[in-house]
Parts: sequence; C-alpha cells; structure tokens
Amino acid sequence: MNKVVVGAQWGDEGKAKITDLLAQDADLIIRYQGGCNAGHTVVAHNKTFKFHLIPSGILYKGKICFIGPGTVILPEYFEEEIKILIKDGIDVSGLKINPLASITMPYHTAIDGYSESTAQKGKIGTTKKGIGPTYTDKMARIGLKVQDLYSLDALSEKLDIILPLKNKILKEVYGLKTYTKEEIFSLCKKYADIFKPYVCFDWQKVLEDAKYTNKAVLFEGAQGVMLDIDYGTYPFVTSSNPIGGGAATGSGYGPIMIDEVIGVAKAYVTRVGEGPFVTELTDETGDKIREIGHEYGVTTGRPRRCGWFDAVTMKYAVLVGGLTSIALTKIDVFDEFDEIKVCTAYKDTRTGEIYTSYPTDVFIHKYLEPVYETFKGWKQDITAIKEYSKLPENTKKYLSRLEEFLEVPISIVSVGPDREQTIFKI
Repeated sequence: MNKVVVGAQWGDEGKAKITDLLAQDADLIIRYQGGCNAGHTVVAHNKTFKFHLIPSGILYKGKICFIGPGTVILPEYFEEEIKILIKDGIDVSGLKINPLASITMPYHTAIDGYSESTAQKGKIGTTKKGIGPTYTDKMARIGLKVQDLYSLDALSEKLDIILPLKNKILKEVYGLKTYTKEEIFSLCKKYADIFKPYVCFDWQKVLEDAKYTNKAVLFEGAQGVMLDIDYGTYPFVTSSNPIGGGAATGSGYGPIMIDEVIGVAKAYVTRVGEGPFVTELTDETGDKIREIGHEYGVTTGRPRRCGWFDAVTMKYAVLVGGLTSIALTKIDVFDEFDEIKVCTAYKDTRTGEIYTSYPTDVFIHKYLEPVYETFKGWKQDITAIKEYSKLPENTKKYLSRLEEFLEVPISIVSVGPDREQTIFKI
C-alpha cells in the first residue's frame, strides 16, 4: 500500500512521528513539496531529531529517501541538516535529490525578509527562508533547478535571462543588493559541491523499479491543508500544495500510485503566523494547551496560537485533501482537562447565519464565532495505553464523535511523542 501523509490543519500536527512510524514498512519515502520552512520533530533512539527538508524516514537504514521535484532547497540549510544527522550517527547514504527540485538563492531570502519586515498590512507571517519567492520564480519560469548546477552552458544561458530581470527588481523595487554573473556562478559551484553526493540523475529508473517491483511508497508532505496555496486560508498560506493531490505533482509519480491519504491532526488546533483562526483561545485555556503541548515552532521557535479542535475546517480538509483516514495526535494533552470542546459550526455575529461548511472567504472570519459541543474529560494519564479498547470511555466517546462528524475513520491515535506511544485503531 502506498500512503500519503498530509497535515490536516495548519501544519505542526505531528506529521513527522506518523511518517516515521509508517516509514518502517516503506521502501521509498518522497518529500513532495515545501522547503526548510517546515519543521518536523521525531523522538527516536533516545534522541530528538528535528527535520526541516530531509524526509524523516532517513532514520531507518536501507530506505531510499527522495527530496522530490516539488520541493525548493535552501542549500545552506540542507548542508547544515546533513551535518547534524551525520554527527548523530545517522546513515544518509539513502538520501537522494531529484534534479528537478528548485534552488532557493540568496536574493529569494533577501526579498522574503524585506517583504515581511516592511509589511504594514497583510503580513503573512512567513519564516523568511525565501520559500515563496523561490516558488514565484519557478512559476514565472525564471528559477534555477538542481540539474542546472551541472550544466555550465545551460546555467550561463539561464543567468543571462534571469539576472538582468532580478537585479532590476532587487534594486528598483526593494533597494537590495544586486548580483554579478560571476558571483552567482561562484555560489552555484559551491551548491553543486553540496548537492553532488545526493543528486539522482537516474531518478526515473529508481521510481520505475520501485513501481514495477511493488515497493511500498510513502509520500511525505509539509505544512497542512489549511496552508495550501489553492485551498488554504489565502493569502495566509504557504506557496505549494500540501494536499494529497500535491503528492502526484511533486513526487514524480502520478495519482494511480496513491492508495491511502492519511491526514494528521492534533486533538486541538495550532497555528504559527498570521491569518484567521476561529477557535483560537487567547485565555488561560489556550496558555494551558500551549504549555502542556510544548507548542513552539520547530523552525521558528515562535509560540503557536492554540485553540479547540475545529471540525468545520477538518471536514473541509477531508474533502479537498483527499483524506481516507485521520491520525489524531496529542490527545494526551487533555488528560488533565475537566471538559473538552469541539467546534462543529460557525455563527456569523452580524447576521446570525450558521455555517456547517467551511466559508473560504477568510475576510469574513473575523465576524465568525465557534459553535461548540462539549465533552467530559477523562481525567487520567493515557500515555502508557497501547490498545484502543483500553482507552477511557470518555476518550472513546470523543473520538467516536469526531469520526461521526468527519465521516472518515480515525486510524491512528497518538498518546505521546515516542514511537511506542501510538495506538493503531484499524
């Protein structure tokens, strides 16, 4: 079975742990979109590993881990992540980069940083890693791909087209540093050396061999459905497609290769950065969730905004994300709670209108308030429970109601950060 792991909320749902668990049974793991603006944490081998671009399946020996063509790579961050893994004794020989992946250049990070720091209105809350500007150039057909680093003639021709345009924009629009062709050539030589051990020019053969020998493929997404460039809370979104469909464009495989799409969601909701968040809690309850759940960004260190589980956005994520089941994480955060709430509808405070389907016009969200169902807490430590049947009755009632509302099964329940603290329900 080939599986896609998708963030089902606004990212930071605990995808890395689920990906790590499913990678045990996979032969090939492909990260299909995003860049080092993502952050994944895996607890394994009595260590905590923080991933940003490299597939977390790299922790298993004998796996092939691809950074797919739908990704964008900031070379300096990639190099640093590799060094940390090697220092921790992790074998990275199975890591491969698709030569069609895009490269984040210094001018991309400069533009990203400038845009965020000077925005008075409409700030997106990016990580300033240059991800958006890299995708912008990719779509404008003036980006650089990894394969360009190894063809000096092609690189030279591209730079003759790209640099005059980029320098004009850098100077006249942003007032930022411009670049000579010699400077970019020198950088590209350095980048070629960084990527050389991992670039897989015969990637088509590798993917064909896996396909025709029925190898198990795991597609790993970054961010979450509600940050999708087409379906998320636009414009407060990422620059790629984290949804299940994104795996078919960003991996090198078509949709026929996908059997399951597992959406990872927390038992509550978090968000880093700007944008609407109907169930956000800015009171003591939100602070309690943040502290118990250690809700601080892996990449940014920023405190995450926290709120009750939003079944309205989650049902929407099931539809547009193509989810076939849910992996629910961090349910143990509620072990000490007397009651737990789930948002099942929105109410427009201007008109009284009730929304049970997600309203995609995010600019009306400031007028919406959540309509909640309240559940009794279980008031006990569930972190050592290994079987679904042994969960407290109130826990099972909570999970059952979510399944009923979302109309997809919850296949995995995570009751702690370690691999062993995972219950496979079906």
